[in-house]
Amino acid sequence: MKEVFVERYDNLVRIAIKNQGKLEECFIEEEGTEIYPGQIYKGVIKNVVPAIKCAFVDIGEDKSGYLYIDSKFNNLKTKKGDEVLVEIVKESIGSKGPKVNDAITIPGRYAVITTLNNEMEISKKINDSEYIDKLKKEIIKPSDVGIMIRTNALKVSIESVNSEINYLYEIYNRVMIKGKTSNKNEIIYDAGGAIGKVLRDFVDETVSKIIVNSKKDFEYINGYIKNKEDIALTVEMYNGSINLMDYYGIEKEILNLINNRVTLDCGGFIVIDKTEAMYVIDVNSGKNVKGKDIKSTAVMTNIEAAREIIRQIRLRNLSGIIVIDFIDINDSSCKKKILEILHHGFENDKNKTVVYPFTDLNLIQIARRRRGKSISEYIEEKCSTCDGNGRQLKFSYIKNLIKNKITRITSEHSGKKNIYLEIGKKYKNSILNDKLEFVKELNIEDGRLYVNFKEKMTLYKVELVLFEDKLKHLEQFKVYG
Repeated sequence: MKEVFVERYDNLVRIAIKNQGKLEECFIEEEGTEIYPGQIYKGVIKNVVPAIKCAFVDIGEDKSGYLYIDSKFNNLKTKKGDEVLVEIVKESIGSKGPKVNDAITIPGRYAVITTLNNEMEISKKINDSEYIDKLKKEIIKPSDVGIMIRTNALKVSIESVNSEINYLYEIYNRVMIKGKTSNKNEIIYDAGGAIGKVLRDFVDETVSKIIVNSKKDFEYINGYIKNKEDIALTVEMYNGSINLMDYYGIEKEILNLINNRVTLDCGGFIVIDKTEAMYVIDVNSGKNVKGKDIKSTAVMTNIEAAREIIRQIRLRNLSGIIVIDFIDINDSSCKKKILEILHHGFENDKNKTVVYPFTDLNLIQIARRRRGKSISEYIEEKCSTCDGNGRQLKFSYIKNLIKNKITRITSEHSGKKNIYLEIGKKYKNSILNDKLEFVKELNIEDGRLYVNFKEKMTLYKVELVLFEDKLKHLEQFKVYG
């Protein structure tokens, strides 16, 4: 069975899904500070550029959204100054603003309200003709919007589907009214953010438990699952002083996602690299000596690598073009097996993924729709000591890790919190430029802080110092207290 962990820290929400104790999906979202797919904004057309069939929409954020002008969206008459409601389709990338669409959707678990047309569409995964006829007869569809019936509808009664459609239609009407009455460009609706997305798309009968650390999320999730026929799970409130993800051993697994090298059980490994245009994954046999010969070793490594690559792509939320360089093999049956594994692994992926056959160079190409940032974009930033060519853990992220470690090691100590910290030299300015704020955030104002900035250190080391004679030896590193 699966377990879902939801941790909220200030405006940062992190969600992890474990299946049989193994991390399967991971989502991170900074609420209130970023634009993400599913949000609906009131905007104004700033400019229309016919040459690229695109309009730029001021949505009240730093970057304007870009809207495709196309007859299929019924927006060919769009002109400068028009007030519009738009939905975020893709978030900003670099200097490019978010992609938006004026075909609004209100997603639910069993159905989706759409405005592109006023017809009823049915998921292609529903192929029972009798059930389809039943849907067409019994679904109560509002006359002014379209409805898409989702695959999850198969798991519940049609009464439940109609009830959700009615609920979504009420939301739709509120969104339309707010869009018309709002006198500024602003967000109108957010579809529940990352938590809403996970509840709609990932929580099913295989999930036994959801653990949260926020009362607000506890109440929201309980309200959502109430009376859902296809959900039978418990929601637990975590009240520990240590971060939820750290307590359940997930923090270490998340940190591992920034490593570009992943070891396989067979002794081989894969290397994941990002270029300007794509992700490149290389498969290596490494220390795998289990095979009878070179061919069997290559086959064994490639098959295990294929399974791990699926997991890593989904966990890290890699998207765009992904090229995989498997160990050279000429065995057509092995190639077929690898392709079957990849196709099956992305079968239920909520991000549309296309796996292409082997090329003449034994490469496999994967195209995966971008939806949300990759995990590394949330926890890494450009390195300040190498002109931005390298990457380092975000200072805000590593600061939370340090705070959690201090909480853990001082939980059974009632004296002053005298802390010795070793950390990379690249964080020196961030700490020393505002020492008091750093100490406050670590909750050690009543103690002393000693920081040793090391030349080559990826993470950090924290130690609670209890004896005065040791503190004297650390005096050269003292920054506070």
